[in-house]
Amino acid sequence: MKIKLRKYRTAIFSALAVMASAAMIHYAMGQIDSAVYTNTAESDPNARVIVLDSGHGGMDGGCSTADGVTEKGINLSIMLSVRDMCRLYGFDTAVTRDRDISIHDSGTTGIRNQKVSDMENRLELFNKFPNAVCLSVHQNTYTDPKYSGAQMFYSPANADSERFASILQNLFVKNLQPDNMRETKLCGKELYLCYYCNNPAVMAECGFLSNPDEAAKLTDRDYQRQVAYTLFTGLNEFICG
Repeated sequence: MKIKLRKYRTAIFSALAVMASAAMIHYAMGQIDSAVYTNTAESDPNARVIVLDSGHGGMDGGCSTADGVTEKGINLSIMLSVRDMCRLYGFDTAVTRDRDISIHDSGTTGIRNQKVSDMENRLELFNKFPNAVCLSVHQNTYTDPKYSGAQMFYSPANADSERFASILQNLFVKNLQPDNMRETKLCGKELYLCYYCNNPAVMAECGFLSNPDEAAKLTDRDYQRQVAYTLFTGLNEFICG
């Protein structure tokens, strides 16, 4: 019975993800009324804004699968889907990058200096809006390929970050990874963007690219949309729940 229920739940979730994806396609084609979108982030400093970060980019590829697919592209694909879902539902959004670039200051030379500048600029956006919710999308890796499963890391600077992380972690287990036993974890200073963010912030490690089975899923566009939908529903529950 548990197996049947799990299959039924998975089918329902997949159908919802497909419907959300279809809605985004209609949006891209200009068939959704633009009135569902708001753009108050710049005019109203107290507006609730969702700030989305796609980890790495440009010269920084992040980790990679065994066959060389880099994390930065997976992060971007998932994040852009989350952004589109948020906009579809009327949330103000801001993103650190929407293409394969580093966002370091122009004229910065040297890889180390560019990386520092890139992270400082991401943090500036995370802290720009006083009523923001911040999410950074990443993938994990480890020397032993047996490890798998999403894990949420939360900021110590805002008391609401832990609740946000718990919501996301529970949804990953419910929707995508029923055998995932990982717990949310307080981030340290090494996770610069999350650690120094003043707003509720979570870094979502969506899975392990070092695990062959999970890497195959995370490089699949349909699964990426399901991950994005899980992140979006977590954002929505945190903000509106």
